[in-house]
Amino acid sequence: MHEVVQDYAAEQIATGFSWTECPRWHDGAFYFSDMYAARVIRVETDGSWSVFADFSERVGLDGARVVTVGIGFLPDGRLIANSMFERVVLVWDGESTEVYADLRPFAPGPVNDMVVDAEGRAYVTQLGYDLWKKEEPVQTAILLVDTDGSVRELREAGLYTAPNGITISADARTVVPAEAPEKRLIAFDRATDGILSAPRVFAELDLLPDGVCFDADGAVWAAQPGGGAAIRIVEGGEITARVTVGPERGGPTTACAP
Repeated sequence: MHEVVQDYAAEQIATGFSWTECPRWHDGAFYFSDMYAARVIRVETDGSWSVFADFSERVGLDGARVVTVGIGFLPDGRLIANSMFERVVLVWDGESTEVYADLRPFAPGPVNDMVVDAEGRAYVTQLGYDLWKKEEPVQTAILLVDTDGSVRELREAGLYTAPNGITISADARTVVPAEAPEKRLIAFDRATDGILSAPRVFAELDLLPDGVCFDADGAVWAAQPGGGAAIRIVEGGEITARVTVGPERGGPTTACAP
């Protein structure tokens, strides 16, 4: 590993959740999935929090358990959230929930994280197999949910093993997902129509990366559950900063947001 230039300790601001994942900043507040409680939480800058969207009473399609993972916001302010085992994207308008996009024809296993661009397109990662049923890993494509809710596989960008966290650069020209089992980050060029191309290795890591996010300077932060930290990585693999989370306070470090 490369030398860590800056080292920081995390501060706890809120507690009382099942398994927190897929954080996003939106409209001056911090949001994340409280996965196994099937809800999305909003945290204010003073640390107070509330349930923003509650999917716990939803009856899952095909009898699937409702577990919320990747989230994002459409340009009109509606929340969209991946339902992991249903393999659909749900949309919440503040009053009711509907299926926004059906991923089942394209996702043979549970879906995972998402990131939404400024136009409202959502990039969704998927496992490609059912980890909970101990199926053998297979490579799979990243999914693109267009602004009309239609879905396509981005097979032209390649196939990957259980891509996890995913992020878009500030200039919207680069997309980076974490290819978790391979312990690396992959980068793509992103066209104005949302299509991804020119896959390349952004960084090789020593531990599995989970949730990721770009910062304003083009580096990627990656949470590493096995390391109890989130690390800042520049393209090529140099690590320039790390935020450490003590296991007695936070458990595995699964996701991050700038």
